[in-house]
Amino acid sequence: MINVQFAALPERWATYEAPLRAAFAEAGLEVDLRLDHAPADVDYVVYAPNSNLQDFTPYTRCKAVLSLWAGVEKIVGNQTLTMPLCRMVDPGLTAGMVEWVTGHVLRYHLDIDRTIHTQDRWAPVVPPLAEERPVTVLGLGALGQACAQMLATLGFPVTGWSRSEKSIDGITCRHGDAGLRDALAMAQIVVLLLPDTPATENTLNRDTLALLPKGARIINPGRGPLIDDDALLAALDRGQIGHATLDVFRVEPLPMVHRYWTHPNVTVTPHIAAETRPLTAARVIAENIRRGEADDVFLHQVDRRLGY
Repeated sequence: MINVQFAALPERWATYEAPLRAAFAEAGLEVDLRLDHAPADVDYVVYAPNSNLQDFTPYTRCKAVLSLWAGVEKIVGNQTLTMPLCRMVDPGLTAGMVEWVTGHVLRYHLDIDRTIHTQDRWAPVVPPLAEERPVTVLGLGALGQACAQMLATLGFPVTGWSRSEKSIDGITCRHGDAGLRDALAMAQIVVLLLPDTPATENTLNRDTLALLPKGARIINPGRGPLIDDDALLAALDRGQIGHATLDVFRVEPLPMVHRYWTHPNVTVTPHIAAETRPLTAARVIAENIRRGEADDVFLHQVDRRLGY
């Protein structure tokens, strides 16, 4: 019997219990799934970083901590977590992110906001074709690649940037500092899907925002700290940036006094771009437990040196 502890906020148990049990059965795993195993008896922890479990020292036989979150910045530095840590790469979450990003890129591309606001008068707005609208995706992990490839399928010329060199069919890939400058220089729309690490904080700042063509649009469903908020607001005020759609913030919920709420060229969405989907996430968890029991390599294991 494999002992699995579920460690997330209490209300998540009702959401995940049935999908996890079904996924374990489908994978042929004999699992005792509980909220309250004795720590020394636990083989795997299904985990959310905002749970009450923060000290992993008593989990002496635990083979892996399997996060339900895509981001691990809130837990990767925990010195008591010495066993393998796997982040969530969920097909359902990825599909949701692709749909959200594609929708907002098309909203900008077709100038839907302006068309709606002028529907009381005859003022045709004819957009260019997608092939005339360069898009840059910052971050080429699983989510970034999926979004970049969908946008390329729709005909947008897509440039992707990552810290390390990558090659993706149909995407112009750039990396490093010089690559970032190139990726921004022609981008009419920028999508941020980088992880939150010390190396990615304020990727968009006063200097990098100035590299963008005047009036460029920004979409951030990645992480709040990727953007220097003061620099973005200043760029919006002077028209360097035409509009920003922001789904993530340094402080959430976004404080009501924040200027993002009232700025005419900012759209705020409440961290809804992508959510872990219990049905598909449960299958990822079950596959990683199967791999652990077979002494196989875990999926999506975190490289703690990189922070993701």
